[in-house]
Amino acid sequence: MPKVAVLGGGLQGCCVALALAERGANVVLIDRNERLLSRAAIANEGKIHIGYMYVGDPTLATARMMIEGALAFGPFFGRHLACDPQSMSHSDPAVYAVHRDSQHDTAEVSGYLRAVHALLGEAATGREHSYFGIDLRQALREWSAAEREAAFDGELVLGAFSSPETAIDPVELADRLRALIAAMPAIEVRLEETVVSVADDGGRVMVASLRADGPVREAYDQVVNALWDGRLAIDASWGVSPRRPHLHRFKYGVTYRRPAAEKPFSATFVSGPFGEVVGYRDGITYLTWYPECMRGMWRDIAPPDIPTYAEEPLRSAIIEGTFGALKDIVPGLAATEPRDWSGATVRGGIIVAWGETDIDDPTSELHSRFAIGVRSHGRYHSVDPGKLTMAPYFADACAERIVPRP
Repeated sequence: MPKVAVLGGGLQGCCVALALAERGANVVLIDRNERLLSRAAIANEGKIHIGYMYVGDPTLATARMMIEGALAFGPFFGRHLACDPQSMSHSDPAVYAVHRDSQHDTAEVSGYLRAVHALLGEAATGREHSYFGIDLRQALREWSAAEREAAFDGELVLGAFSSPETAIDPVELADRLRALIAAMPAIEVRLEETVVSVADDGGRVMVASLRADGPVREAYDQVVNALWDGRLAIDASWGVSPRRPHLHRFKYGVTYRRPAAEKPFSATFVSGPFGEVVGYRDGITYLTWYPECMRGMWRDIAPPDIPTYAEEPLRSAIIEGTFGALKDIVPGLAATEPRDWSGATVRGGIIVAWGETDIDDPTSELHSRFAIGVRSHGRYHSVDPGKLTMAPYFADACAERIVPRP
């Protein structure tokens, strides 16, 4: 069986390592951090996208791809973690709310959501309950004006639609995956090792990296580049250039424990530079508000290294700005506001995507996510998941190229 280096210990790298080990490969998983799944993998809302968010892609190409990823997500982790995906902490299904300043009006959003839901119904035939046990056959429902005004500021939210889309708690998932990988003899984990370059080595792939005790060079039968913010730079060392303009953006989110008596509530505001509320069933709420939480954008091949956790005074500024903006839209959040924010966490991570302009531009490529996937160049494979949703799907696709099923 081949010896395969997987570069990057985020969600994509860990999924690739699991898929390869399942097929009998010997895997070396290399990550620069002190532990796996400690940066972007835990600094997001954990939404398992079905495609409802991508109103800016009327071709439905993004939705089609996200649907396949979403339907593969729960079964992949159910198989590897030996658990029922429903046991994973996840959120109440999201309400899609049309903001007054949306780039698309309520009628456009309604038509798009219904078109995506029809695609979902076709794709889910025979696997209706594979998405965390949620019945995907139920129809989308537009809220009445009375319902909308009871949950939102009626002057800011002009339309609302119930969806089956859920989010998993990324911190809980990371904890489960670390424990699983640590117990697997077929996966050797090398932490605090930074990959510098890859090169052809007479039919094998040489990986050059740096550790605290000096440089390391080792040859592998195959290499998978599953890095996130460092992926493009390592691709370039193999001679693979980005196919189009790209952006690295750094966005924070706020998580806190809500009062025990409060029910979870999840809402995504479309379409443009807004944000969302995600209420997990384990008592945690996640908030992000784009104007406050987006803190950097770079067009370089590699972004600067920014700490995952915000420090003061930035931490308090993000909490205050994010909560203040969202409770104006969702007045009920005021009831869940912690008296003491000391237990809240402000985590951020890089978002990598094709495009030249930010999402405040309705024509930006950031409004679509279909130009992603596995690119293979001989024994070297580079994986761009685009969204967390797609990591298991592309992991299996990548593993199939390296160790095909009989």
